[in-house]
Amino acid sequence: MSSTLSAAVTASASALAAERTRIEVAVSNMANAESTRGPDGQPYRRRDVVLAADRSASFDAALGRAGAVGVSVAAVVEDQAPYRRRYEPSHPDADAEGFVALPNVEPQNEMVDLIGASRAYQANLTAISMIRDLVARALELGR
Repeated sequence: MSSTLSAAVTASASALAAERTRIEVAVSNMANAESTRGPDGQPYRRRDVVLAADRSASFDAALGRAGAVGVSVAAVVEDQAPYRRRYEPSHPDADAEGFVALPNVEPQNEMVDLIGASRAYQANLTAISMIRDLVARALELGR
């Protein structure tokens, strides 16, 4: 496989790992959408994935030009948006006014993130499959 095709596969593979992380974080956010008390005694804070370009395999020395650029997870950060509040005076975590602090997670936004990450994951799987098919056809022509 040429180094250009190899760089493209490497870029898509890095995207698979990054999108898998986005999916895992969105699922964790949804699972904790009602968690009013974590190990620190505070409600769960929504997490978000920060992606960065990964140029480790981006230079094609044989051709002397830039090739495919991958992606990596730069960080998983906590969203500092305020907690949601719900009036529920009988809840054990209710404050003196009867309000419960709930995680700053909006399930519909997490579903959008989950669908986007899932589609990006599938697109990168398709790209890798197409490259594999291209290489197989090239080998067939060479016989």
